[in-house]
Amino acid sequence: MGLTALILLLLTLSIFLTINAVWLYRLDIHWLNISQTVQMAPHKIMRNYYQMLGYLELPWVTDLKMTDFPTSFTGMIHFHDVKKLFLLNNVVLLLSLYPAGWYFRRLKRYDERWRLIRPMQVATVVPVVLAAIMAVDFNDFFIDFHKLLFRNNDWLFDPSLDPIITALPDTFFLHCFILAFVLFEAGLLWLYWLGRQSFKHVGETNSQKKN
Repeated sequence: MGLTALILLLLTLSIFLTINAVWLYRLDIHWLNISQTVQMAPHKIMRNYYQMLGYLELPWVTDLKMTDFPTSFTGMIHFHDVKKLFLLNNVVLLLSLYPAGWYFRRLKRYDERWRLIRPMQVATVVPVVLAAIMAVDFNDFFIDFHKLLFRNNDWLFDPSLDPIITALPDTFFLHCFILAFVLFEAGLLWLYWLGRQSFKHVGETNSQKKN
């Protein structure tokens, strides 16, 4: 239970940090020439982006209103579905905090963080495999990802009805996936490193006792 909570905490925290990586989108506005694509100044694009994030992440914001990007009926349905997933992620993040913290403190108290070594070895493989699949064909990966999470095709936006999609190119989502994978993998490697340090400490302690 504690180990599951710890991994869930890392996963949901990685997703939360990626969702709120406003700096990444600000950089992509320039790197991907989004401003030229939508014929809009960067500060106006960012204003709409903040409005979109506010709707997606704040439970009390019930209407999506972007100043410069109208939203169709099906587009609104998709954004609502995304909002539910984002809020679910945040709930899981909050619920996993206590059990994960309790488990981690218990391992530290009894000098048993070495127990993290094998689970982290296994868990670190998952982001690598997903990253490899994504690298082969991101378009197929992106489509399968949406088919897995959504039961409808409302995520297939028509730029003429939902122009916001032109300000959210596929490459931006690729960067988001990369960031999430890197954050999650870094967290797993950190726990693995702590486990290795604990293993060495236990080994040295047992050696001293024998001597």
